[in-house]
Amino acid sequence: MAKLLSQMNPKERFRDRAQDYANYRPTYPPNAIDCILNSLQDIAQPIAADVGAGTGISSRLLAERGIKVFAIEPNLAMQECAVPHPLIEFRNSSAEKTDLPKHSIDLIACFQSFHWFDPEPTLEEFDRILKLTGKLALVWNDRDVNGKDEFTREHGKIVANFANRHPAHSRLKEGDFRPLKLLIPNLTQQTFTHQKALNKESLVGLAMSTSYLPKEGVEHQKLVANLTELHDRYSDRKELVYLYYKTTVFLT
Repeated sequence: MAKLLSQMNPKERFRDRAQDYANYRPTYPPNAIDCILNSLQDIAQPIAADVGAGTGISSRLLAERGIKVFAIEPNLAMQECAVPHPLIEFRNSSAEKTDLPKHSIDLIACFQSFHWFDPEPTLEEFDRILKLTGKLALVWNDRDVNGKDEFTREHGKIVANFANRHPAHSRLKEGDFRPLKLLIPNLTQQTFTHQKALNKESLVGLAMSTSYLPKEGVEHQKLVANLTELHDRYSDRKELVYLYYKTTVFLT
């Protein structure tokens, strides 16, 4: 899973999606952040490495809780779209080579990113920079395409149709994290739910932030038409639709 995606130019593939990523990607629910920070066991001034930080969505969530964050992100376009925060320091480095000091980090967090890393050198690097009492948190936001919400299910069908069986889309079957647990056996798992409200523009923008969906040409036009029709069919009086997510947190 992760090995294959790590060979698909992950450090550059979001370059032309960075602004859409910053504008339209969902955040993470507060109780998921609580879960991660509660695992730190009263460390006075925790230091975190947000690895694969992208445009800093997750870095800001940690910084807003008073955590000093080193945002590890090799894609300069993604960095440039990040909103500055005094507790966030972006580093132009990678999961496999963070350039952080040995045993300096209380928390390594990977939000929607671990599947892009080469697992063996990444875990070696994590072991190098993490304090002996430190924690690793791996987090994914996944649309609840098999849940009760009809709009989310129909949206999932459209995305699957235009994903063309891309490995990033099919990286994990619904609820099947066995490859991850074989890689890191001592993980605990918790799942949280939340929703994201979208108007027509942000529904399309969310799709454009996804690296494996078409951004131009005939297929792009078809995708936009499908999403527009879906929005018009399900939107409420405020012209909003709602995507339901499951946020899965794995902790060592």
